[in-house]
Amino acid sequence: MNGASREALAAAVERLDALTDSTSVNAAQLADELAAVTALLDREASLRRVLTDPAQSGEAKAALVQRLLGTQVGGQTVDLVAGSVRSRWSRSRDLVDALEELANLADLTAAQKANALDDVEDELFRFARIVASDTGLRAALTDRAAGASAKAELLHRLLGTRANATTERLVTRLVTAPRGRSLEAGLESLSKLAAARRDRMVAVVTSAVPLSDGQKRRLGAALAKLYGRQMHLNLDVDPEVVGGMRVQVGDEVINGSVADRLEDAHRRMAS
Repeated sequence: MNGASREALAAAVERLDALTDSTSVNAAQLADELAAVTALLDREASLRRVLTDPAQSGEAKAALVQRLLGTQVGGQTVDLVAGSVRSRWSRSRDLVDALEELANLADLTAAQKANALDDVEDELFRFARIVASDTGLRAALTDRAAGASAKAELLHRLLGTRANATTERLVTRLVTAPRGRSLEAGLESLSKLAAARRDRMVAVVTSAVPLSDGQKRRLGAALAKLYGRQMHLNLDVDPEVVGGMRVQVGDEVINGSVADRLEDAHRRMAS
């Protein structure tokens, strides 16, 4: 997103945060309803064009949302969507992308309220690793000929007793409604969104042997100091990793002796 759409999304996220701060709000139900609206607007191109038409007043578009959705979803969802269509969007599809992000954020907020956000982050990462290593599973989950219900059932068998309910909902929505994204890109996006819920970055750490608790704490502290933000470590083990450890933060990769590289980075930043 760029320009007006970025500002509109930021305003929508603020409204969502204000709403979900209330303990009376069912964030998971809100997520499901926002996802349903996302699916509707993804199908109905003419409707999303009307709702993002800059020639129409914000109040007129909000009134249309009320007429269309008022009996289909809860009042809180209607208010969020109505507030979103009052904003200006650079492209009509940006509105759909934003509503999908709000749905995912609402689910992550539900996990956060249940003190389960760390589990969800870890489960998303592990599931992404499983998909990357299992071509048969990836093929089944991305098969365009397979129905959404069959994919949802497969995911329920895989995750239903092994993962948090939020993780299953997020992955199921991604798989059954990929909206043009690859499965890998969608899972990476969800992981970043989960990390951002705590205003922290994600470091993917691949080591030749499992790290001890002390090593994880020291590495997390060093990376947080280097990047100036709290860091969530997604851990993987690969005996063949070069130099004993590989750390990736966003597009930046640190290979070899991490301690030495971090030390060198600190010296360069201080000079």
